[in-house]
Amino acid sequence: MVHYDIFGASGEDAPTIILSSGLGGSGAYWTPQIEALSEHFRVITYDHLGTGRSPGEVPEQGGIAAMADDVLELAEELGLKTFSFMGHALGGLIGLEIAARQPEMIDRLVLINAWDKADPHSGRCFDVRIALLKNSGVPAFVKAQPLFLYPAVWMSENAERMNAEEAHAAAHFQGEQNIMRRIAALRSFDIGDRLAEITHQTLLVATKDDLLVPYTRSVRLSNMMPHAELALLDFGAHAVNIVDAPKFNKLVVDFLSRV
Repeated sequence: MVHYDIFGASGEDAPTIILSSGLGGSGAYWTPQIEALSEHFRVITYDHLGTGRSPGEVPEQGGIAAMADDVLELAEELGLKTFSFMGHALGGLIGLEIAARQPEMIDRLVLINAWDKADPHSGRCFDVRIALLKNSGVPAFVKAQPLFLYPAVWMSENAERMNAEEAHAAAHFQGEQNIMRRIAALRSFDIGDRLAEITHQTLLVATKDDLLVPYTRSVRLSNMMPHAELALLDFGAHAVNIVDAPKFNKLVVDFLSRV
């Protein structure tokens, strides 16, 4: 079972949202969202299997579907019949998988820089990251990681934070095998032929300056999902929820609170 944390509202009837992070897999990724969301909802964060405080081995087979199973097991343990779900990149794919497989469990979806099928450009970025890990080791891999997450000007203005994140990522690295299997899951995911079946109210958040995932992937989702709306932002890169947390949080709270 994965490690999880619960914030905000309590009680069986409290509206609940599960937050699922990207390749790094850490629930702490959502720290900039916790206070804003906790004022309105019961918020559940979790560390993906094989990351953070959820030690273990990512299955060689199963991909995103196996990661969705982890969330469904968590929901069962907590007695959740329905919940909203917010996922960043890989976490967004998990949300799509759950919504397609067990639509009755999902209330609303928030998908950040997600996709139905990996873009060729994203594949090139994955190749670079794999080459760094295999040929130059963990220090080079974690040093390059912010380049795929944040705008250059924001990294420049937050140099001390970048150093701290690098040190933390190196100290808590999830292991080469787990990284490779998680990247393989990203690359093999393809839900394009099921998107029309996902009829949940969905907020798609994408950024034009995302280096890792072209925003056109979110445009494609918005065109193929019957009840999806797209919030396309100019600035914020891949980790827009960190770079501009106030704007992002307002978007999400407004969407989830809408009658």
